[in-house]
Amino acid sequence: MPANKLLKKDGLYFIPLGGSEQFGVNLNLYALDGQLLAVDCGMGFADERFPGIDLLLPDPAFLVENKKKLKGLIITHAHEDHIGAVSHLWSRLGCPIYASPFTAAVLRKKLEEVGIYDPKMHQIEPMQEVQIGSFKVQFVPVSHSVPDSCALMIRTEHGNILHSGDWNLDPDPVVGGKTEEAVFRKLGAESILAYVGDSTNANVRGVSGSEREVAKGLVEEFRECRGRIAVTLFSSNIGRMISIAEAAKQAGRHVAVVGRSLRRMVAAAQECGYLNDIKDFIDERDMERLPGSKTVIVVTGSQGEYRSALARIARGDHDAISFSEGDTVIFSARAIPGNERNINAVKNNLVASGVRVITPSDSLHKIHVSGHPCRKEIENMLQWLRPQCVIPVHGERVQLEAHAALARECQVSQTIVPVNGSVIRLAPGPMAQIGQIATGLLAVDQDRLIPASDPSIVARRKLQYSGAVHVSLAISSDYRIIGDIRLDVIGLTDGGPPQELEEDIRHEIEEIIADCAEGPDLDENALAEEVRICLRRYVHNRVGLKPKTTVHVFKIARQGTVK
Repeated sequence: MPANKLLKKDGLYFIPLGGSEQFGVNLNLYALDGQLLAVDCGMGFADERFPGIDLLLPDPAFLVENKKKLKGLIITHAHEDHIGAVSHLWSRLGCPIYASPFTAAVLRKKLEEVGIYDPKMHQIEPMQEVQIGSFKVQFVPVSHSVPDSCALMIRTEHGNILHSGDWNLDPDPVVGGKTEEAVFRKLGAESILAYVGDSTNANVRGVSGSEREVAKGLVEEFRECRGRIAVTLFSSNIGRMISIAEAAKQAGRHVAVVGRSLRRMVAAAQECGYLNDIKDFIDERDMERLPGSKTVIVVTGSQGEYRSALARIARGDHDAISFSEGDTVIFSARAIPGNERNINAVKNNLVASGVRVITPSDSLHKIHVSGHPCRKEIENMLQWLRPQCVIPVHGERVQLEAHAALARECQVSQTIVPVNGSVIRLAPGPMAQIGQIATGLLAVDQDRLIPASDPSIVARRKLQYSGAVHVSLAISSDYRIIGDIRLDVIGLTDGGPPQELEEDIRHEIEEIIADCAEGPDLDENALAEEVRICLRRYVHNRVGLKPKTTVHVFKIARQGTVK
């Protein structure tokens, strides 16, 4: 069924536009009697499939096409995978934004950085209910690693949906409140049609743990360090920032914050009163005045991002900070699947400089806990809510299927595992996936947004695997080569000297031109294509690769004239 026809019908639908086949780029959509409500708009990290690209965003084409039906955008919390695309895409949507106080503070700063000062922002307090078009939405506080995280109770005439956002059951959060059992049991008593829930740790047994344990673990780690300490984490993890500050205080150290995104988060947290009990952070430029044994640096780059502060320090590219032998870098974050190679590159640079690297897997102390629910916590939530259907989101296929299997173990009568673009009818009638709409990704290429399938990215990907050969030559009307053949060979070798391969390619070009002279007369374009095909075949037979091959031929009709 075409999506536009669907939106004209009475009923309630759920459509994940991002985040249901990968970690990050979360963008979810609810349709109610022809009106639309978007939930979250986040970014993701690019991998080796996208050379030269660091960040990916969900493609909002469907929302832009139905812009008049879009009544609002809700941001559940201030993590980049839920909020990071808003500053790039909001100008295309233009709809009101709804967010809790801390999330709104972070978002305002991000939007101001791109020149947006009036984004129609509505700040919603915990447990407040707001009418957004035909949707009645209550912001329900949950514990997570960033303040003011909210689940959403979406009430409609067709039934109620609980959209979880990111959450866990931290029994003693360092910042923010707990996920209250009594609140969710009361919501469950209203009858939940569908639970659309976080699947990140659905295949991890037990519980996620408490941030309070991390605070204690960091104290122990800091006591064992003699030189400068750097801690890298997700910039939005304000609870971890507080844990680091407390551990530094006990160790007699001063804390500096390095990285624009971290400074933005700290400013938002201070604005909302979450860091009132924390001693002011020192400026990174003042660190050199203090001995290394008296400083802790909180730094961006836990996922190995090439341009992050930690990666630049590790490469020796940072203007103000350097590490030396005896210093310690603590990775207080989990690796997002797909980022392992970049993270290891940063670690290798650090270790090569004599820096001690500590990760959650090799520390004797608790230095990281997940902000997402593990299996036992999901079981508890499903028992409290007793939903008719569970729709897993926020994860790769492994996590989504594990979440669905767990729901069935908990006697949930129905599960629907979506892919990006799935059109899921929730009511009226039986809940089912009834269609599919086109979805995609946008790549942040410098200051531009381009489709992730853009030919430029496809070409880069081919080049990194197959190399390239570029040829320019001029010939006379009787097919004699005039002057030198201009040849560039990139990323190719047959195991011998490079100049030998290039010389052989030149000889092959001469033979191809000689063969063409024996056939019908070809214009420049036809001749260039003939040389390209034959040369690519020759290089493939020689080195086993099919390189990107470009050939430019100039025919000289008479002296000084290009035909």
